[in-house]
Amino acid sequence: MSSKSPDELSAVRKTKKAQNFYRDYASFLTLGFQLAATVVLFFLIGHWVDKQFEIEPIGKLIGVLLGSVGGFIKFFKTVSSIVKKEKKD
Repeated sequence: MSSKSPDELSAVRKTKKAQNFYRDYASFLTLGFQLAATVVLFFLIGHWVDKQFEIEPIGKLIGVLLGSVGGFIKFFKTVSSIVKKEKKD
């Protein structure tokens, strides 16, 4: 039976600790991307509306505002649910 050296055990513990960190905080790590993607998506929709109806800055402004509001609502709901889950555990 082969036993692991203290260095190997330390490396295994560090790896498991890192895996647990990423698993526990993966939803936090994606929040920034989700917020940015929502704003960019609505900006592009606003750009398309501007081109279709020739109302140049209005569509983009409305798109950015809607994307920001929607993104922040999703952001705060996600953070709230994660915090509630953390408190429950």
